[in-house]
Amino acid sequence: QVQLQEAGPGLVKPSQTLSLTCTVSGGSITASYYAWSWIRQPPGKGLEWIGVIAYDGITYYSPSLKSRTSISRDTSKNQFSLQLSSVTPEDTAMYYCAKITQVLFSSWYDWGQGTQVTVSS
Repeated sequence: QVQLQEAGPGLVKPSQTLSLTCTVSGGSITASYYAWSWIRQPPGKGLEWIGVIAYDGITYYSPSLKSRTSISRDTSKNQFSLQLSSVTPEDTAMYYCAKITQVLFSSWYDWGQGTQVTVSS
């Protein structure tokens, strides 16, 4: 069974870069045809898709966050990472990494447990 674990600092100052890493076990991030995604949930709000890196390394980002977002991977460590630059308090959220498996006309998500990131001065 695939397992995902987020890691990174829980507190980031405004204007800095938020950096998180997702370590994957029980499956390869290069295996066809899965995708590896970052999602967040601000307090009191719904889930927001940030972006994804596919098994072949191609990335896709939310239009609203694209200018500040970078997702990368380290295949030797079976990890993928998120960098969100120029953060503000509105970026405070629970951040999740997830594996996406396409199933017919829907998607199956295998979630990490999430990590809280607070942006505050």
